[in-house]
Amino acid sequence: MKIAILGYSGSGKSTLARAIAEKINVPVLHLDTVHFVEDWQERDRIEANTIIKQFMAQKSWVIDGNYTKFFKEERIEKADSVIILAFSRWACLRRVIKRYFNYRKSSRPDMAEGCEEKIDGAFLWWILYKGRKAQPLAELKKIQAKYPDKTIIIRNQKELDAYYQAHELNHITTKNA
Repeated sequence: MKIAILGYSGSGKSTLARAIAEKINVPVLHLDTVHFVEDWQERDRIEANTIIKQFMAQKSWVIDGNYTKFFKEERIEKADSVIILAFSRWACLRRVIKRYFNYRKSSRPDMAEGCEEKIDGAFLWWILYKGRKAQPLAELKKIQAKYPDKTIIIRNQKELDAYYQAHELNHITTKNA
């Protein structure tokens, strides 16, 4: 089983990826851990692509993240299921603030070691505006149109809770989970 999880920043991609991977006992890759190294520095692109290619060669996997430069088309094409978390900007903002207070002064499990959780103006701008431009939305709609039989869109917390319940997934919400 191969599952690709996409969606807006703060929508819960990494938490869902961990829960699914745990449930079906497959490896999980959070693309943020590939993109960043300690202190929010970007990893060398060749090295990052090598990590992702090797991971994708496995029989089964769960990969969360949007990153077009990291074989996005190939990930989606190879995936048996594509889950898109399309929460509102305000829901994502609330989730990011909650995440910040849960992980401040530490690195969350789905982030590179040494990247302490932070909220700054650039990230807030991304969540509320830049990451919400027409192009990302059009990209998500294009994926849904191209792969309608394997794409699931989850638009809000109620739908996400229903997905967790229907698939008997554990909600992983705390720092120590």
